[in-house]
Amino acid sequence: MAEEIVNKVAKSALVNFNLEDYYPDGERSLIDISHFLDDGLVLREKLFREQVNMKEWSNYKDHYVALSCSTEAIVPTWAYMLISSQLEGVAKKVVFGDVEMLETILYNEALKEVDLGKYRDKRVIVNGCSHKPVPDAAYVALTLLLKPVVKSLMFGEACSTVPIYKRK
Repeated sequence: MAEEIVNKVAKSALVNFNLEDYYPDGERSLIDISHFLDDGLVLREKLFREQVNMKEWSNYKDHYVALSCSTEAIVPTWAYMLISSQLEGVAKKVVFGDVEMLETILYNEALKEVDLGKYRDKRVIVNGCSHKPVPDAAYVALTLLLKPVVKSLMFGEACSTVPIYKRK
């Protein structure tokens, strides 16, 4: 008679933490302010204000929006403020920066909701493979969040982990 196959990983005291579980669903959009500038470089206030007022901001309804400028233009702060004021009440979230910065901010906010009691004195594996965009900054934030409470922290999958921290 053949020996029964036992899944040792499933029976272990390891706890998985998957950052993808904290990925807020919703459309991501990048607004490049250079499109509102002459030749992508010069902000002419009257023309800029006209373009901002003519833009159909409702297209960003419930989006997570990142505001940036892809050119070497010197953009005054008020220009970003003006666009932000149009998106307030339309978009779910507006941030200054690129899409990676947007994701970092969204994860930082989501990680504030983590119930650390679930991980207290546990051996935790932070899943390494993801199908959704998880910036490296989210892994750093998670490490700083979990280290004070866990017994050990590892990265990867149960069959192949990289030790990060082990309480002495």
